[in-house]
Amino acid sequence: MSKIERDPVTGYTTTGHDWNGIKELNSPIPRAVIIFIIITHLAALVGWILLPTWPLGRTFTKGVLGIDQKTDLAADIAAANTARADWMAQMTTLDFDAIRADPDLMARALETAAPIFGQNCEPCHGKGGTGGPGFPRLSDNTWIWGGTAADIAETITVGINSDHPDSRFAQMPAFGRDEMLDRAQIGMMTRYVQTLSNGVIPGDPSEAAMLFQENCAACHGEDARGVEGTGAPNLTDAAWIYGGDAASIWQTLMNGRQGHMPTWQHRLSTADIRMLALYVETMPERAQ
Repeated sequence: MSKIERDPVTGYTTTGHDWNGIKELNSPIPRAVIIFIIITHLAALVGWILLPTWPLGRTFTKGVLGIDQKTDLAADIAAANTARADWMAQMTTLDFDAIRADPDLMARALETAAPIFGQNCEPCHGKGGTGGPGFPRLSDNTWIWGGTAADIAETITVGINSDHPDSRFAQMPAFGRDEMLDRAQIGMMTRYVQTLSNGVIPGDPSEAAMLFQENCAACHGEDARGVEGTGAPNLTDAAWIYGGDAASIWQTLMNGRQGHMPTWQHRLSTADIRMLALYVETMPERAQ
């Protein structure tokens, strides 16, 4: 039988393990640790009894207190909807001028619309409505389909080139691909469009100016400033949806463009759409 060795300082026996003269003591677990373990196990037992705890196939133990976070959340949402029912009804029934004239109501509209924009519009139009390739900038005062809240609400509702029966529709023809213009004419028109920052020169006898009047003026206007509400943008400003460099313009003329904006009628409520329209309408003002 091995001899039991006891540490002369603490009085505890050793385990027999020795590391370079350092011997491991067979000391008991501290009382504080034992008390902590007992308390935590008792707390867990109480939690099992009082709270939803154990999964049982498709259900779970409900607990004596009957706490259900899903039900609580639904109740909180219902209470919030009840609390804002009055002013949300005003968003649907009042005209935009009346909403703008009420500072508190307008503030509620903008505050509520901000996350709606972030969740539904920002992925395409960018944070703050800064736009991007193929998606118009909303934070300037350049509008294709009209920039009033009523115009914007209509665009949000029906979309552009969407499956809504009343969708706004616009398409830039593929002048090159469909052989309406040859490559030389496409190049000529590309250079001409880049010179339009000051508008069309009346009576310009150049071949490029004549090609523009014959092929483009019907949509973009004889002065190239676009026709709001038709989807044809102004070509004399610095706002470009697909890019104003030579390569982008050439690509637009060659292969055409047909943007798409979905209809939001089935995803957003009428009140949401109207608040969002007011939010987008005021974006240029906030961007200054």
